Amino acid sequence: MAEQRVPSREEIETVIRSVVEPTSGRSLLEIGQIEACQTAAGRIRLTLAVAPALAAHLEKSATAAEQALDRAFPEWRASVLLTAHRPTAPNPTTSRPEPKAGGGHRPLGGVGNRDASEPLLPQVRTVIAVSSGKGGVGKSTTAVNLAAGLALEGMSVGLMDADVHGPSLPRMLGISGRPEVRDGKLIPVEAWGLRAMSIGMLVDETQAMVWRGPMVMGAIGQLLGDVAWGELDVLVIDMPPGTGDAQLTLAQKAVLSGAIIVSTPQDIALLDARRGVAMFEKTRVPVLGLVENMSYFCCPNCNHRTELFGHGGAREEARRLDVPFLGEIPLLADIRLSADEGAPIVVRAPESEAAKAYRSLAAGVAGVVRKLPHRR
Repeated sequence: MAEQRVPSREEIETVIRSVVEPTSGRSLLEIGQIEACQTAAGRIRLTLAVAPALAAHLEKSATAAEQALDRAFPEWRASVLLTAHRPTAPNPTTSRPEPKAGGGHRPLGGVGNRDASEPLLPQVRTVIAVSSGKGGVGKSTTAVNLAAGLALEGMSVGLMDADVHGPSLPRMLGISGRPEVRDGKLIPVEAWGLRAMSIGMLVDETQAMVWRGPMVMGAIGQLLGDVAWGELDVLVIDMPPGTGDAQLTLAQKAVLSGAIIVSTPQDIALLDARRGVAMFEKTRVPVLGLVENMSYFCCPNCNHRTELFGHGGAREEARRLDVPFLGEIPLLADIRLSADEGAPIVVRAPESEAAKAYRSLAAGVAGVVRKLPHRR
């Protein structure tokens, strides 16, 4: 099979320059400027910075640009994201103001030597995001046990905690202390067969993360580019809740191979899950499926099953959205206890009902991951 030709940045710019915004008659490339242009895994991802007041008005032009790129390069699928111009923020690795009263933090220190032209995660075959439209649905617990389950499936696995404001990975993996810095790179901490990294390993867990958007973006960029992840079959990213700047940054910079959406069965959670699916569709990231967490509760004394939050909502939503349904995870006290004690339940109690549910999820995801194209 002939190797797929990679469009050059100049060719992509030529196509974008041909897209005209109908009201002003100006080229899209005259109105905005290209912030990022990535070509990997059969997808072209373009981030275009425009004036904040124009972003909503230019949505149709961005869609036209995607269609033009699809026509020009039919073997590739294109996504064009619009971001607002922002004042240049100080580089968090070189400008490090003291925290203000109230417990602020600086981004990662002692790292930041990566050449901006270097590709992110060059030795990582597949990057999977575990996401949710809202907090409190068990996304992080699912991400940790999925990652540990994938390792038990014989894969080399990394786990990145991208929830900068609420990093829970160190506690859930039983990790204490700071990671080593070697040759300007953070060395992931190894635990339970995983290579793990979290902003929570670098700051005091009792302090609030009083960071604005640019600092959050910088921290996420460093977790991707300034960590020596090494060769991995899959990197699982525990995404922050919601569909804001952090999620869009990860969708663009990490060149995601796919995303898993975690939801509870009730309608209010499923509404937010729909937004998560829509965000990944917009960024042309394949949605690998939905997981129904807290699907049912079994009494530890009598084994009576109670559907506290309803049941089957995520399965029905997956059917409606035409995405795979990946499985049900029960609501059990042992899952919470295992997380609090710093051990994934798939390792701590491998014969438990919860572990079997997570192992089934991991086996299904592993089968999908092995069929996905290599990112590079």
